[in-house]
Amino acid sequence: MLSLAYPKAGLHYSYFRSNAGYELRGVSSGFTLIELIIVIVIISIAALTAVPMMSSAASVQIRSAANMLTADLEYAKSMSISRGQNYSVVFDTATESYQIFKDQSGTLVPIEHPVKKGFDYEINFSNDGRLNKVDIVDADFDGTSVVKFDYLGSPYNGNSPPTPLNSGVIRLQAGGTTTKVTVEAVTGFISIE
Repeated sequence: MLSLAYPKAGLHYSYFRSNAGYELRGVSSGFTLIELIIVIVIISIAALTAVPMMSSAASVQIRSAANMLTADLEYAKSMSISRGQNYSVVFDTATESYQIFKDQSGTLVPIEHPVKKGFDYEINFSNDGRLNKVDIVDADFDGTSVVKFDYLGSPYNGNSPPTPLNSGVIRLQAGGTTTKVTVEAVTGFISIE
């Protein structure tokens, strides 16, 4: 009696021709070592490019925040020169924010944002999705968190009465990166370090 052998379910078989006739050969499914190595190399390359992009988000945000802060300090200084009035920038490290005020007879009055009509000129890093990784670590203008610019653009501290500024530094931090914005005495020159 002729016995027939049936292939096992789930495996694919193929026939190939040999000197002895046609033989049944099983084809197993799976990955070769070369295929696995290629996949691992591709995943490694993708991971190496993704990690620096994720870690650089904080450094991009801190640069943007420092540039914005510098531009806003320059704006307050130029407003004081062009209008002939004192303008102040008040920092609040607890809320990661700062605001620009006009000094009218010793009273600080919020000014309107030149672009966002109807809103006070206040910048809050924690509420801004583009800058929410940035913290205002410190704002020190000879012991106060206020810098005032007079009609010549010269910086003063927020003491009462205001005295000429000796040094003004704002420290920003995002991730492990720290940046310092400096307001120079007398000239009011603003720089990023």
